[in-house]
Amino acid sequence: SKHLRKQARQLENELDLKLVSFSKLCTSYSSSRDGRRGDTSDTTPLLNNSTQDRMFDTMSVEIEQLLAKLTAVNDKMAEYTNAPGTASLNAALMHTLQRHRDILQDYTHEFHKTKGNFLAIREREDLLGSVKKDIETYKSGSGVNNRRTELFLKEHEHLRNSDRLMDDTISIAMATKENMTSQRGMLKSIQSRVNTLANRFPTINNLIQRINLRKRRDSLILGTVIGVCTILLLLYAFH
Repeated sequence: SKHLRKQARQLENELDLKLVSFSKLCTSYSSSRDGRRGDTSDTTPLLNNSTQDRMFDTMSVEIEQLLAKLTAVNDKMAEYTNAPGTASLNAALMHTLQRHRDILQDYTHEFHKTKGNFLAIREREDLLGSVKKDIETYKSGSGVNNRRTELFLKEHEHLRNSDRLMDDTISIAMATKENMTSQRGMLKSIQSRVNTLANRFPTINNLIQRINLRKRRDSLILGTVIGVCTILLLLYAFH
């Protein structure tokens, strides 16, 4: 059991570092794209999309492998908890197992959310690049219908403004997540000590359970507010 817990903590630490790097990659992708838009020359000293795409694919595979390993360790701990002869330690083991499961769930959710943000940014980049290319092709091919060209340019500018608004929102979210991630290590250490006390004193354990319930409720409320704001921003951006 101690070996499994040690292995789980090691995997959790590796995942924590990988997810921080993964988040920074998404942020740098957005920043490099904005830099290229402001400088149309070919000498802009930034990573190109193909390099960042390869890094994204590699890191995604590594994180998915770590999540799979952590899931397997949690399953082994669950089997050990249900094994005969562990009835006297069952309460403490179940509490430890649930804590590791919660951490795994948080990491999985964070990975899929960051991955989704990256793919959304890349999709918008491809869309705007296609629109710009169509406009340039139209302008170079025929300049007869100036009115239509003007409408294309206005639409392109509208898309760029909408995209910039979305980038600002995602950057704020990324910065907030990185700040929360940096505090996670300290909070995990504090929670481990509190859990040790909770296993010794039932009253403290009950109090912690109430705090956890309230924390989850607040997380749901915060998630709902962020979701509504995101939807409103999307409606405003593409109106």
